[in-house]
Order: sequence, then structure tokens, then C-alpha cells
Amino acid sequence: MEKKLKQFTELLLEWNKIHNLTGAKTPADVEKNIDDSLFPTTFIKKPSSILDVGTGAGFPGMILAIAYPDVRTVLCEPRLKRASFLKYVAMELELSNVEVVKKRVEQYRSEPFGLISSRAVTDTKMLLELTKHLQDKMTQFLFYKGEYIFSELEAIVQELDYDIIEKNQRNYLYIKGQNVV
Repeated sequence: MEKKLKQFTELLLEWNKIHNLTGAKTPADVEKNIDDSLFPTTFIKKPSSILDVGTGAGFPGMILAIAYPDVRTVLCEPRLKRASFLKYVAMELELSNVEVVKKRVEQYRSEPFGLISSRAVTDTKMLLELTKHLQDKMTQFLFYKGEYIFSELEAIVQELDYDIIEKNQRNYLYIKGQNVV
């Protein structure tokens, strides 16, 4: 895994010079994003499949795919240059478990996923609504959130079984499998 993460860092920094994929401009910056993406693997159950909504430059979806090489991972990214980067990385790192979908998540069709993840896309209520056709009662959610997570949760009417794990300035919202739809 370490070798693939190093390769990912090199590819991201190389592409970032031309395409401005992320604000992470140094190896240390990329490493912080990798650590942020990987931290939840210390407390979540290994998923049967992953859908990452709005993967962008690869955080957290590509990093989770590297951490779980035997788990089917779909990276849903509507922007062309970012989707192209993700496809290139998956090919270069020989990640046979990764599928890149250049669509908005509400336009993507698939069987339900074991885990739906997202970082810095939209609020929690909207993420749950946008992915309702891709979840079932067993689907879990991992949302990388900031300080507004508590007010976001107040806006949701149904009862959720969740944990919020805080680290640095990040709130990791882990919603356990249930009927969220």
C-alpha cells in the first residue's frame, strides 16, 4: 500500500502543476490528505463495495480503493479533467477494483453499495437524498465533514444511527446500515 500511495502522490503533484486539481501543492500537503482519507479505516467496518461521491483529486475514494484493493470502488466525478486524472491513476497503479464514472451521482445507476463516502461535496441531507437510489438498508455512509455537521444533522428528520469521530479540524460522520432512504 505504501508504494501505491507514494506513486499516487507523485502522479497527483505532476498533474496538479498543469490541471490544478487540488490545493495540495507539496508532498506534505498530499500526505495530510491521504492521512485524512485513511483515518476512518481505523473505525469503520470493511465495506463490501464503495461509492465515492465527487472524488475530485482522489480524496477519499482513490485512497480508500488503495487501502481496500479487494473491494469494488466506484469513483463518481462529473468534471472531465478530474475524471481523466482518476482513470489515469487507476490504470498506472493497476487498481483493478476501481471504476471511474464521469457523471453526477444522481444520474448514475447501480446496485446498492455497502459504503457511500464523500468529502466536501454538499450537506448531509442532500447527500443522503442524491444517493437514495444507490443505497439499501445495509448501506453505510462515511462523510468527511467540518464544523457544520451538527447543524446539518438537525435538518434531517429521520432517526440515524451514527457516530461522529473528531480528529484535528475534521468530523467523520459514520452512519451505520439502516434504512436511510
